[in-house]
Amino acid sequence: MKTNYLKSSIVLVVVLAITTAVKAQNSSETDSNADRNNSHHYINYDNGKRTESIQTNWHDKTYRMELVNKKMTELYVNDVKIPGNKWGEYSKVIAEIKEQIRKDEVQAMKDQIQARKDQAQARVDQEQAVKDQQEAKLDQVQAQKDLEQARLDQIQAKKDQEEAQRDQEEAQKDQQQAKLDQEQAKKDQEQALIDQKMAEEDQKLMKQMIADLVNDGIVAGEKSVYSITIDSSGMTVNGKKMTDEVYAKYKAKYSRFAAGSFSYGDDQNGSHGIHMSRSDRKK
Repeated sequence: MKTNYLKSSIVLVVVLAITTAVKAQNSSETDSNADRNNSHHYINYDNGKRTESIQTNWHDKTYRMELVNKKMTELYVNDVKIPGNKWGEYSKVIAEIKEQIRKDEVQAMKDQIQARKDQAQARVDQEQAVKDQQEAKLDQVQAQKDLEQARLDQIQAKKDQEEAQRDQEEAQKDQQQAKLDQEQAKKDQEQALIDQKMAEEDQKLMKQMIADLVNDGIVAGEKSVYSITIDSSGMTVNGKKMTDEVYAKYKAKYSRFAAGSFSYGDDQNGSHGIHMSRSDRKK
């Protein structure tokens, strides 16, 4: 049995039927010269009158039927008109064709409903596509902004890194300087201890010298001494120059003071005490 071709054309039939029902077209369709390999089903409405023209290949034969209000009025087999008294011989084939048409109409209606749904869904999809396109455009703009911001952040990060490097180098310098300062402070502290010890020794020698001056009768008492000088040229006590003998004695005994320029009393700044300046003084 050869497959029929009704289903491929029935969609057009149903669409045409609906269209003619809406528009109430007044026309007739004939297709006596149609290709035998094609199947056609035409429906027309005229003032409430339904006319149909069906042509199809069925079991290797071409059938064409004309119907009015679903009642067959003409039958052609291989383009040969069959008289009405012989239609009964084709009743089985006609019933099969009509049943196939009915099934195809039902399927066509389902397809039409599905097509409407698909069309509605297509509109929704199109609207969504527009929204997605707009969103994609916004995302693209935002991505460009993010890219630009990332570039600026990268530049800033490089600046921060360079600044951090400079800070680190400066911190290392400060640390080295702090170490040097600490070492210098330690040296200064040690020197201060030495100077303090020397000052204590100088005070002891000064007291001893004043005591010797009192014992030698050069001064009347400790409180009467207000100035003493000893240097390479001689010695004075309270502004009076001592003899060479006294100078030699005190220079030998107090060589620590006589090694340079020594004075006791008020200096030019009004500071009272021992004042020495000599190159061989211990540091």
